[in-house]
Amino acid sequence: MNYEVLLAFSMATFLLSLSPGPDNIFVLIQSMGNGKKYGLAVVAGLMTGCLVHTTLLAIGVSVLIKNNPVIFNMIRFFGSAYLIYLALMVYKSDDRIQITKTSVNSKSYLALYKQGFIMNVLNPKVTIFFLAFFPGFLFSETLSTAFQFYILGFLFIFISSMVFGGIALLSGQVSTFLTANERTGYLLKWLQIVVFVGIAIYLLFSW
Repeated sequence: MNYEVLLAFSMATFLLSLSPGPDNIFVLIQSMGNGKKYGLAVVAGLMTGCLVHTTLLAIGVSVLIKNNPVIFNMIRFFGSAYLIYLALMVYKSDDRIQITKTSVNSKSYLALYKQGFIMNVLNPKVTIFFLAFFPGFLFSETLSTAFQFYILGFLFIFISSMVFGGIALLSGQVSTFLTANERTGYLLKWLQIVVFVGIAIYLLFSW
């Protein structure tokens, strides 16, 4: 078992979770508008969706790449290309981080949990991202591919839950930090770019 690979995966997941995106911004808005517990309900829904994507990846992709290095390498090459594409999209995006509470409606915990779940599980970009991200971080020659995907998935969910949960609990401070300094958005934007490109390079040269 290669613990260095797991550490690299954990660091990449942590940095990506910190980068502003639709999911954590939605958590922030709900926490600011309705309360911290409502933001945590959204986090729970989002992470349940991630579990579904992990299962699909473990069941589907593990069957494809089992004893087939050609397909495995094709998936890793696709992953590198897709991550470079994501970095390019972030580069072209606006530096400003838009946060508004005007459209927040009061909902129950269950309703927000369901909304977070649906946002995640019906988003094909999450499936594509998992397909691009996870295969390059397989860490054992003895454990089954499906089991390794589940370990990576649970690690991804745990780290993302901690970060997103922190955003919900510290929503006021996080909002002030993101909007007080004009350079914050610029720095976080380039953090995303560096992480995406770094993972892409890792996938290309770890074959």
